Amino acid sequence: MKRIGIYLVSLVLFFSNSLLAYSTNPKDFVNELVNDAISKLSDKNLNEDQKKTFIEKIALENVDINALGLYTLGELRKSSNEESILNYQKSFEKYFLKSLTSRLSDYSSSKFEVIEEDKKSSNYTIVQSKVTPSDGGPEIKIDWRVYTKNPDKPLIRDLIVEGLSLARTQKEEFSSILSSNNNDIKILINKLDEFTKK
Repeated sequence: MKRIGIYLVSLVLFFSNSLLAYSTNPKDFVNELVNDAISKLSDKNLNEDQKKTFIEKIALENVDINALGLYTLGELRKSSNEESILNYQKSFEKYFLKSLTSRLSDYSSSKFEVIEEDKKSSNYTIVQSKVTPSDGGPEIKIDWRVYTKNPDKPLIRDLIVEGLSLARTQKEEFSSILSSNNNDIKILINKLDEFTKK
């Protein structure tokens, strides 16, 4: 599960204060979220717990965590009972938020730039961006898959970091865990819970 960490950490840069009204245009939406997040995470008046709470709240509002969780579960979502799916979604949400907030300070002063957007359909737009780490590390290319079925409320559905999809990578990792455990969803839930409690 550590493999997915770098992709989830990338999300830390890109959430902001929910009290502000953000553009419904996907490109502006991402750009505004990023600039607010960098400002908030760089605020020396906030401690780590306050930043963590902030990121969790904003992630819940701006990332389609339920859709991401169901996608990463793969075909098992069709054959599992409702109770198992609900338990999985609760555990996945906690896992996602823990992964997201585990390294808040790493990117708080990075330079972010939106490059362009590519509207794939009425429901999806890809927003291309790049991040230059403050520690002098290599530039990171990140594409945002923004879900716009509700044009008044864009939601982030996936990140493609240097060509690797967060959702697809997570799905492959979960599939490996499931295939090694007779497709027992309870085993996967336990693994997620173990990670969350660390």
